[in-house]
Amino acid sequence: MWKEEDNKLKRSLKFKDFKEAIAFVNAVAEAAEEMDHHPWWSNVYNKVEIELTTHSAGNTVTRRDHKLAKRIDEIYEQLIAGR
Repeated sequence: MWKEEDNKLKRSLKFKDFKEAIAFVNAVAEAAEEMDHHPWWSNVYNKVEIELTTHSAGNTVTRRDHKLAKRIDEIYEQLIAGR
């Protein structure tokens, strides 16, 4: 679930292991490149933290962030469904 705070959309995700977390990160990286909108994230073992903000709009949440968040949710659901 995404939450908006500090002019960012934020989400924390947990996976079954590191390999699944990295598969997710790689899939999101492909989508982000296609959309030309890149997240800030961190990964520790099976956890991924994501923050979205639009730098060109003064570091605020914009439609671009919501669009990427939706795509990230779709990637997550597809990955979990494929277990």
